[in-house]
This record gives sequence, structure tokens and C-alpha cells, in this order.
Amino acid sequence: MRPGQPFPWSVIQHDKAVCRRGVLCDPRGVMEAARQELARVRERAAWPELGYEEGTDAEGRAYDRNGVRRAKVLWALQYDHGPADLALVRWIAEQEARCRHEAPFQGMTEETELAGFLLAEHREVEDVWLHWRIKRANFDTWCGYDSQYLFAAGVQATVEFVRASDHEDRDAVLERLLTAEGEPFVSEEELDEWRQSCRFSTDPDDEDPLTWVERAKLAGEVEQARRELTDWASGRPRDKATLSVLSYEWAELGDFAAAALAQRESVAFADTAWDAASAWQRLAGLERQAGDADAAWQALVECRRALDDVANWQEVGLGRMYVEELFLLTAVAPADLAAVVFAEADHQARDVPRLPLVVLRAAVDAALSVGDHASARRYRELGDAEEERIQMDRKP
Repeated sequence: MRPGQPFPWSVIQHDKAVCRRGVLCDPRGVMEAARQELARVRERAAWPELGYEEGTDAEGRAYDRNGVRRAKVLWALQYDHGPADLALVRWIAEQEARCRHEAPFQGMTEETELAGFLLAEHREVEDVWLHWRIKRANFDTWCGYDSQYLFAAGVQATVEFVRASDHEDRDAVLERLLTAEGEPFVSEEELDEWRQSCRFSTDPDDEDPLTWVERAKLAGEVEQARRELTDWASGRPRDKATLSVLSYEWAELGDFAAAALAQRESVAFADTAWDAASAWQRLAGLERQAGDADAAWQALVECRRALDDVANWQEVGLGRMYVEELFLLTAVAPADLAAVVFAEADHQARDVPRLPLVVLRAAVDAALSVGDHASARRYRELGDAEEERIQMDRKP
């Protein structure tokens, strides 16, 4: 497929046929499971199955084993909540605060903010401490969780409550609530405007279809996510923004061929040599993951041509990403092509300084895949030296 050629929607036509039968654009699959989960937990007074439980993923990062189940309950509560749900909402908000603090690299998710929104809906002044726990959980929540949540019960009521408290967080919260002159940093009118501008709807039919794509992915409903994504794209202009979303989302869903098709068309929208090189480099990775080594190699050839017009490209991250993709392709390409790609990778690697450890490890694998043990040994030594440097930098 050439740059600028229309996206071949026929490759996903079967999904569009499903849409015409009325299955698409319907969040019932995700929401029905969410409603059932909410109905179950409403029958209890304790909810350990919604509590934060640390797990470790394949890359060694902490995650919450109960995060998906808690998310489903939150989705159902978004469209169906009342005064009787306060204890449940508080428990969920506490678990979100704990999760974001104990697994900080998960950042701040939609579910974290949704928990805060539902808690704020009850406008109980004592919940200021729980909103504060969410706010300070990690760097992302500190920046992204609106301070207006702290004022959910009202500006003056919240300030007076915190001032009169002997809570351990009293001073820190007051510092966040008040300006240097001692006045609340928002007025009652500004708080009302903030409430009215809240991004959470009360009707699932009002949601952006991409919301259901993300929720279906989180719930493990891959086929529904595919249908929702196809529906979202149907009828939209195939502009840069649309193609960017499609390329990312199809890759997230593991359909690298569809992601590559969208990415290839998006190359035509590159305005600068840098944008073109970056687009070709991403396309190469998608084609490699889709199993088309020849297409990946051609994309890398185009990437290198675009880099010729990027000043000092060897000194920037994009140049290192290009070299890394060459090594990654070498390891999976057929023998004849692998030899060609490795020769180019080895040549370019000599001109690109400060290759990171991940690239040097890819270089070892690439060299071994083509039987070049001398190069494998050289890259392994470079990798060992880089790893030692990293360890030294970490020492106090």
C-alpha cells in the first residue's frame, strides 16, 4: 500500500457487517457484566474482592490483581448510584488511593478519577481526607487529580472543617486549599462551574465510542473492543488524527497488520523530515510484529532516507530507535534478508553514540541470529560496560 492510498476498510468489513446488525455501538457486553458485578457487591457489607492486591506482571512491575473487577463496579456506579452506595464508593476510593500509591507507575487512570467523582457526588465534608490521599498518591495524581475534589462539600464548609480538625494531614491540606493570602483558591461559583464541566456522563449512550474501546480492552473483551473501534472509525475522515488512533489501538489489540495499514497511510501526513522518519520507523516496527519482514525492511529504508534531512540525527533518540529497529528486524527476518539488515544495523550502530542497554542487547541477539559471534561478543562487552555505568550512576 502506497502513502496516501485510502485505507482498505474491506479488511475489517466483517466487523462493519456486525455493526449493521445492531451489535456494534452497543456497550451492553461490558456494561451487563459491570451491572452484574455491582448487583453482587451491593448485597454485601464488606468487599475484599475489590481491595488492592499487589501482583507482578511479566516485566516485573506492580499491578492490582483486583483492578479490573473494581473498574467494572465503578463503570456501573457511574450510571447508577445513590446515597446508599456511599460506603461502597468510599471503599473503592480508598483502594484506588492505595493502588496508585503502592503501584505508582500505573499513574492515574480513568478509574481513579471516576472513584473521586463518585465520592464527590455525595458532598460529605469528611471525605476531604480521602480525596487528599488520592491527590498525593503519586506524581501523576498530584498533577492530574483536580484540587476541586477537595472542596466537594463546598468551599467554606471544607475550609472550616479542616481548620477545626486535628487530623495529621490538616496543615498540608490547608496549604492546598488556601492561597498565600489565606483565601480559598476557588470560589463557590468557580466550584459550581467545575462540577458542571465534569467529563463523566450519566448515560452510557453519551460516551465517546473510544471510551468503550478502552473499557473493553481493560475487561479483556478483545472482540468487542475491535467492534467498537471499527464503529468509531466508520464514516470518520481518514485524517492524521484518525489514523493515529487506529494505528495505536489496533496495535494495542494485537492486530499489527491493521495497525500497519493505518500507519502506512498516515505517512502521507508527515510535514517534516523528522515526522516522516518517525512515521516510517513506527511502521517498520508494526510490519515486523505483523510478520512482514520485507515490508519492515522497506520502511526502514524510507526511514533512513528521511533521516538524511534531519540534522545530527545520530545524536537524538530517533536515531537510536532506528538502529534498534534494524537489530530487532534482523532477529526475525529470513536468513538472506537478515544478513542484509544486520550489515546495515552494524554499520549505523558505529556512527550512533551512546546506544542504550536495550539496543545493545538487541544487537547481541541480532548478531547471534546471523551467526556473527565476533560481533555478538563485541556488543555484549559494550552492553556490560553500559550496565556497569548505569549501576555506578545509581550509587549515592
